[in-house]
Amino acid sequence: MQTKLSKPPTYPALPLPAAKRDHAPLTSTLHDQDVKFVFDDKYYDLVTWDGPNDPANPQNWSKGYKWFLTMICSFMSISMASSAPSAASNSIATEFNVSYEISVLITTLFQCGYVVGPILWGPGSELVGRRPIFLSTMVAFTLLHLGQSLAPNMTTLLVTRFLAGFFGAAPLSNCAAVIFDIWPVVGRGAATAIIITSVFFGTAVGPVLGSFITESSLGWRGLFWIIMIYPAICTVLASLLLPETYAPVLLQQKAKRLRATDPITNRFIYTEHETHDWSLKGVLHRTLYRPFYMLANEPILMLVTAFLSLENGILYGLFEAIPVIFTEKRDFSVFQAGLIFCGVGVGTFIGAILSIYLDGNTPEVINKWQGFPPPENRLYGALVGGPCLITGIFWLGWAGEYPSVPWYIPALSTIPIGASITLVFISFSAYLLDTYLMYSASAIAASVMVRSCIGAVFPLFTLQMLTKMGINWAATLLGLIGLLLTCGLFLFFKFGSRIRSRSKFAPCFDISMAKTYEDHKLNVGVQVLGRVVIRGAVHTKVSWIDLS
Repeated sequence: MQTKLSKPPTYPALPLPAAKRDHAPLTSTLHDQDVKFVFDDKYYDLVTWDGPNDPANPQNWSKGYKWFLTMICSFMSISMASSAPSAASNSIATEFNVSYEISVLITTLFQCGYVVGPILWGPGSELVGRRPIFLSTMVAFTLLHLGQSLAPNMTTLLVTRFLAGFFGAAPLSNCAAVIFDIWPVVGRGAATAIIITSVFFGTAVGPVLGSFITESSLGWRGLFWIIMIYPAICTVLASLLLPETYAPVLLQQKAKRLRATDPITNRFIYTEHETHDWSLKGVLHRTLYRPFYMLANEPILMLVTAFLSLENGILYGLFEAIPVIFTEKRDFSVFQAGLIFCGVGVGTFIGAILSIYLDGNTPEVINKWQGFPPPENRLYGALVGGPCLITGIFWLGWAGEYPSVPWYIPALSTIPIGASITLVFISFSAYLLDTYLMYSASAIAASVMVRSCIGAVFPLFTLQMLTKMGINWAATLLGLIGLLLTCGLFLFFKFGSRIRSRSKFAPCFDISMAKTYEDHKLNVGVQVLGRVVIRGAVHTKVSWIDLS
């Protein structure tokens, strides 16, 4: 038995250059023929979707169902567990009779878990699928909050905090991967904006919730009990409503069903996913080695990770800076100082709205580029968010340093900081997805790993830096670093295609298309006012591609 493959899409099918392929040809480039591939010196039939409208393909699910799954993923992404306990540091230090620096480790070690977790959960979901990773990690994440609420000593609390961060890191990388699984390029921007906004909204409101509960009769232990309710609900939702969305795993399940139905006739039916190296060495290469290798060799990933790390470090540094600015200098209570983080929450929503607005030209660009737009089109949000971050940092530092300045002046600076965080993270997440495609989970895992490491380290020295340098000059230092990275971002926006062309992991379909059209324009089109009309180059449809 041989499996018929789907008919071609309306855009040109451009296979990857041979140097960039480490597996069988992409199934989306093989159509209207029985396809065989060689594996272990035998010929096998390649299983793919039953036509372009196969309902089993997550890309073909209804728009309403896609938005339903997007809402579930966004709900799972709202994690207050990383930031809410920061408001309880003093109470924990008092109960366990430890120094304040030790109590701050409840945030640092949680972030350290965020460093280690994505190394496994992102690439791991590319091996076994999204759903098994979600279910296993969310169950463990929920139960670990029970250990935190009942911790008899500081050691138990710190160990469970690290493990909670380790298992709780799965939604950070895999929710974005689900968006890539179910949404085409057109709808991906808005869906990604919702996911990223949920992540940072939870982080922003966490200190508000934490300070309120800690000062109530529930205390810091009650805070962990309440936090545990949320992942428990997410676990139930994921188990009941979240299906598998990773296409290679779905096709693998299809091939297994066909082989089980008729083991003799269908014994040579396999999928591309099953041809990968499943030895221990091969699995470790794809799960542990690939994110580190990409981070060390991909300039794009380096810059994106550096900028996101600065944003994440500043966000978690605020957990230490806000009490200094408003509690020590302006005599706010813990709860009143926690309310200042509402400005970050407001900023995240403003950033999300701006991001969706800036992404409004995506359908036009996709149509112009026949389904393969340049990923740099996703960077407009970051180009706005970078200056917002610099403005917010200088504003907070120089207004917060002097108690004579009314409290609402530095408080308002958290709005552009929050907007910047959302704009930059939404922009860069979509950029990584569009740039690395099938390797996006590994790229995101590498980025999450490093930025979480910076987020873990920042609270350890923020208080000392503010004390030694002063709030104003500490903010100036961070602002200058942000300015340097923003300048690099504008350079990447201009020369990104050249950098991507040297990547071993970025398919660069847009570059291949532009080169193909340039090579054929004398034979297949006429040049009019700096544009090229392509008539029947690959299909009969007339397309306009701006090559100027």
